[in-house]
Amino acid sequence: MTVDEGRKITITAIAREAGVSVPTVSRVVNGRSDVSPQTRERVEELLRLHGYRRRAVRSSERANLIDLVFNDLDSPWAVEIIRGVEDVTHAAGVGTVVSAVHQRPVSARQWLQNIRARATDGVILVTSDLAPQVQAELRRLDAPAVVVDPAGVPSYDVPTIGATNWAGGLSATEHLAGLGHRRIGFIVGPKRLLCSRARFDGYRAGLEAADLPFDAELMCQGDFYHESGYEGGRALLNLADPPTAIFASSDQMACGVYEAVRRKGLRIPEDISVVGFDDLPEARWASPPLTTVRQPLAEMGLLAAKTILRLARGDELETPKLELATELVVRDSTAPPALPRPQPASAD
Repeated sequence: MTVDEGRKITITAIAREAGVSVPTVSRVVNGRSDVSPQTRERVEELLRLHGYRRRAVRSSERANLIDLVFNDLDSPWAVEIIRGVEDVTHAAGVGTVVSAVHQRPVSARQWLQNIRARATDGVILVTSDLAPQVQAELRRLDAPAVVVDPAGVPSYDVPTIGATNWAGGLSATEHLAGLGHRRIGFIVGPKRLLCSRARFDGYRAGLEAADLPFDAELMCQGDFYHESGYEGGRALLNLADPPTAIFASSDQMACGVYEAVRRKGLRIPEDISVVGFDDLPEARWASPPLTTVRQPLAEMGLLAAKTILRLARGDELETPKLELATELVVRDSTAPPALPRPQPASAD
């Protein structure tokens, strides 16, 4: 026996088709763990197939719940976004469900299954491409979406909140060139991310503005995390003609550069200047405090949450694309390059 097409789907109908009890289906819908994997898989497949959505507990049509989805959560960068979102949702009496899909298709599918099984007022996706199948499913569920810091060129149908990454890359490079640095190393972020490419383009524009040539030897690939910053910093410092300054396109990578400099027996900024990007809380507490490009992460989260709540109310947006300004924050990790050390005189 199957659920009739066009009939309103109920837990009772799903339970009948799955051959289980109504309480069992209810436990699956509510995310309880006391269900066998085989039963859970069968029930979730039927929930997905029939597009079942749990009714909101409140009498209104609003669920008073939004979803905030990251690729990863192991970064203080994500914490800043969450802080901005929470400031808005808490004031509005709306709950926030935070998820991480870890760039794995199976995790994304699981997340979509969870969305199908319950109500949501909308979804905020961070550094996402918003794949067409995900966008289509959210539309089917009548769940508006906003993308924060889109990974690629965003769809014209989806509002986005970003930052002026190109301008930030330019200002960091111009700052170093203005101090007199002529060999400026750069550690780039993941190639797939639009923000990484924009920061790299800003770096190249800064070199051009200072009449400095681009040297591929001075560029290293990173992934925004400490380890890649350390490896990139070590590689740059071990060059036969090393840079006098390094611009790492995230604060975490800049902290990795700090460790590479320490292990090399050098000092910041006396021997080498370092610039980061993000202005995470740890930047102020680094030793020395890190010069960095401030990205308004909390403000981006705040605007994304406000946008979702407006869309949930059916309000029109003035503009679907917002870019918040970045700002260079100069601290103690940058200085003019050191003068060449005199070579010891050779013995006659």
